[in-house]
Amino acid sequence: MPSHSSNPGGATRVHRRALLGTAVLAALVALAGLAAYLTRDGRAPSKAPDTQPSSSAPSSSTAVSPSGPPVSIARPRALPVPPRTTDPISFGKAAAAALWSYDTRAYSQAELRGALHAWLSSEAKHADAASVDRGIPSPVLWKEMAANRQFATATVNEGHFPNAFTRALQEDPGAITQAYIYAVTISGKQSIVWKGSPAGGAESRVTTLAVQCRPNQPCALVGVMPAVAP
Repeated sequence: MPSHSSNPGGATRVHRRALLGTAVLAALVALAGLAAYLTRDGRAPSKAPDTQPSSSAPSSSTAVSPSGPPVSIARPRALPVPPRTTDPISFGKAAAAALWSYDTRAYSQAELRGALHAWLSSEAKHADAASVDRGIPSPVLWKEMAANRQFATATVNEGHFPNAFTRALQEDPGAITQAYIYAVTISGKQSIVWKGSPAGGAESRVTTLAVQCRPNQPCALVGVMPAVAP
């Protein structure tokens, strides 16, 4: 039998969390004037923050020849810590880098998940942890990645307020004071390395984040938008 039929209370909690995440994103969409864009494809998830197992899995065709020069693997990276800044774009850049980076050699999947949750807004009605979790490899995949000593680093190239968000603020500057949530679009590159392939691979990333920056308080992450806003 499906688990939700034997645990109606758990199903209700999951449903409430889903509604909360939807409400948070809907509130930001209403502010930014992005409703048409984010719903045109049925709220298809953005590909930006996701880990792509197919592109990061080791392959014998990319293995380094035993006769090649030895290559030192980078030292393990520490868990990501949110910066103390009141600038939503600066915070968005740091958050994107944290979401696109991981090191299976240095910590567990649960530890990374907990570290990323520390970036979220302390205001429960706004924080959308589920949107962050969707970008973290599952425990099963993490175990496979750890066996191959896989890690990823991120380079952030640019960050900006989406056009629709900027227009909405110009039309109604006071709207931002309802929750001080900003839409920030970040672009960059994720580089992945694993055992046997020190050269690894890289691909471009782009994502739109919801960032909360209340006056005189450090910014915090609200969540990852379901689609990229230009």
